[in-house]
Amino acid sequence: QVHLVESGGGLVQAGDSLTLSCAASGRTFSSSAIGWFRQAPAKEREFVAAISQSGGNSYYALSVKGRFTISRDNAKNMVYLEMNSLKPEDTAVYYCGARAEYDPGFLQSKEYDYWGQGTQVTVSS
Repeated sequence: QVHLVESGGGLVQAGDSLTLSCAASGRTFSSSAIGWFRQAPAKEREFVAAISQSGGNSYYALSVKGRFTISRDNAKNMVYLEMNSLKPEDTAVYYCGARAEYDPGFLQSKEYDYWGQGTQVTVSS
């Protein structure tokens, strides 16, 4: 089992940077692929980025590729999402999720076994 807690959200201006953290507990964290998703009001939860168990592989949504970077530190049980050049359309609640496999299933929120409570990111224009 994996327990996840996101932090680092806030109110920033367009063009600013922000780094989100996902703190994990549980014996299976280092064997879990981690994904970041976001959900804006009245919209479905959408995939942002995913990282493999070792951190050697990652994948990004086209809307954030080149601006966001996902990373993890298994020694600290942490996953990060560095967000640069933020845009108003990045405004959403951001969630991290954990699943056993790093495969195309990481694109689908329904394929995740564990979720954090989310952290709000608001980007003003």
